[in-house]
Amino acid sequence: MTETKQIVMPGDPIDSSLGKPRNGVYKCGDQQFCSSYFGIVQVSDQFIDVVPFSGPYYPRRGDKVIGKVIEVGPSMWTIDINSPYHTLMHMNDTPWRTNAGDIKKYLSPGDYIYAKVMTLNDIRESWVTLKDVGLRKLEGGHITSVSAPKVPRIIGKGGSMVNMIKDATGTRIVVGQNGLIWIDGEAENVMIAISAVKMVENEAHTTGLTDRMQKYLNEVKGEANGNSK
Repeated sequence: MTETKQIVMPGDPIDSSLGKPRNGVYKCGDQQFCSSYFGIVQVSDQFIDVVPFSGPYYPRRGDKVIGKVIEVGPSMWTIDINSPYHTLMHMNDTPWRTNAGDIKKYLSPGDYIYAKVMTLNDIRESWVTLKDVGLRKLEGGHITSVSAPKVPRIIGKGGSMVNMIKDATGTRIVVGQNGLIWIDGEAENVMIAISAVKMVENEAHTTGLTDRMQKYLNEVKGEANGNSK
């Protein structure tokens, strides 16, 4: 099923035959769905989502996020996850054998991690963990940020958009669902990847973006190759 490029306002109707309601979509009648946000309708994997054009990131259990260590306590770290609310990570939720009072040697203020939201309570306090496949401390690289609601478009269906950017630039990219993105590679390629990510963020609501991105990457790669001769 192809993506539906329908722009909706809060309360606007959405065709219920497109799939099951999920993020930003609610039942507003027996056979009718409506939008919670001003945003764009996206249909994939039998679900309907409305991705808002703007708004802060609010953590959800299971989200994989990029966070910055801002404080170290005796047995836990306070992490900034680009949200109105900071999160915490206990020393037992890391792959390291740590001792209370000695955790700063593993993660210090300013370090970045790729973690998963493990628990979340009713007042939006959250805890993250590094105990899952692919989660880790992020060494080196460059951090850039986008509006969190645009992350699904940057990733693309089945990872198609971010993989296109990675393949074209030869970079490693980790996308956090909170809108922080880690990019590592040669400096020139990192800058191209960042510009591509920003292009997706700015044009996320438009059609034909995948084709335009492929053309853009081919052009900048051609220019880079020409300049290297």
